[in-house]
Amino acid sequence: MKKIEVIGLGAGDLNQLPLGIYRKLTATQQTIYVRTLDHPVIEALESEGVTFTSFDQLYQEEEQFEAVYERIAATLVEAAKISENTVLYAVPGHPMLAEKTVQLLLNQKEVEMAIVGGQSYLDDLFTAMQIDPIEGFQFVDGTDFRRNQLNLRNHLFICQVYDMFIASEVKLTLLEDLPPEYEIYIVEAAGSSAEKIEKVPLEELDHRMEISNLTTLYIPPVPEEYLHHTFPFFREVMAVLRGPNGCPWDKKQTHESLRYHTIEEVYELIEAIDEGDDDHIVEELGDLLMHVLLHSQIGEDNGYFSINDVIKSISDKMIYRHPHVFSTTVADTEEAVLQNWEELKQQEKGKERESILDGIPSHLPSLAKAYKLTSKAGKAGFEWEHVEEVWEKLKEEIDEVIEAVQEKEFTDVEEELGDVLFVLANISRYYRVNPEVALERANRKFMYRFHYIEKKLQEKNQTVQEASLQEMDAYWEEAKKKQ
Repeated sequence: MKKIEVIGLGAGDLNQLPLGIYRKLTATQQTIYVRTLDHPVIEALESEGVTFTSFDQLYQEEEQFEAVYERIAATLVEAAKISENTVLYAVPGHPMLAEKTVQLLLNQKEVEMAIVGGQSYLDDLFTAMQIDPIEGFQFVDGTDFRRNQLNLRNHLFICQVYDMFIASEVKLTLLEDLPPEYEIYIVEAAGSSAEKIEKVPLEELDHRMEISNLTTLYIPPVPEEYLHHTFPFFREVMAVLRGPNGCPWDKKQTHESLRYHTIEEVYELIEAIDEGDDDHIVEELGDLLMHVLLHSQIGEDNGYFSINDVIKSISDKMIYRHPHVFSTTVADTEEAVLQNWEELKQQEKGKERESILDGIPSHLPSLAKAYKLTSKAGKAGFEWEHVEEVWEKLKEEIDEVIEAVQEKEFTDVEEELGDVLFVLANISRYYRVNPEVALERANRKFMYRFHYIEKKLQEKNQTVQEASLQEMDAYWEEAKKKQ
């Protein structure tokens, strides 16, 4: 079978190259493929008559590194198929450390693969920075990593920082979590005679770097004071509050005792949204998240579930109910998305629920519950064909209220008023208005105008009880114009 042999050139100069690798490279008469000529060993070997064919030009031809790596792997496989000899391919460092082309070659089945030595520069990095990896470290590719992958509490090394553009991208990503003045290290040619270590503020990273294939960034473990914005830190805060030395109030709480506090937080969030105040929204979302974490910590303390179970449950649900995003289902409109959602939801819940109306929370406010009831029944086909018919029904229910009032049947008045409110909730659905939100807006509007009346009367040393209805109504109209 045709074969590719990958040779590691080590982390430094020719003096660090193992003798066996040196002999293999200098003894061959064939041209050796190399990912890049930008390595101190290459120049020394060329002076001894070793010839190389590099892929450096591909970095100029392609916009994405992934495309470069795929072209290199494809070229090597095709070369191996037609070669009489084993194709030699040399890479910086160790072939199995941060070398995407080698991973692509190992994943193909067309030609045989062999890996030959090469010194990893991890040992040299640990020595240069005087750290023990047992403390925990992370090694990532500067051309291919995401912010949420980083564990900033560990020693963090970022390799493959080939140019200023990559350095800038790395800097911007790290600035999402770290202050501009946070000090990091630029490590050049670790372990070689050309080793150089420079400490710089993060904000100056892409202004101070000398770029080469031997450049690595080192970010020391980040103190907790900089991690207050991260989810793991907040989770630990809640665990401490519920722990042996935690807060007496937090330790005492149960799911049941928190129920109405949680409801209050939801309404406070809605109020912040209605105000359009981003800072207030952030605060209230934080309070709501605190309740999610507190309920989850209670579950974990009791041995039933943890926040991981909560997150897994909702992640699985979102993926399952969005096949148009995570699978091959097509849903190009909002209506199609909602239809898919309901069908999948029914498949999930159908075996558990006997009625279409099941699943509505019993503690939901009555107006919101009416909206949900009519919505569920409507989706099943039990609704008016035209909204005009619902308006007629509203008029009918209002007439029945008036009739009950005239007959002084106050039990009937309560029932008929309930019917009016129910029909109004149904009407709101036709116009895609949540009646609970609409009523809350009306409440807030009333409160603003009434407070305005009180303020104006106070300026005249009057109380509401002393003012006439005409006077209060005039202030009411003034308040309307100011809103």
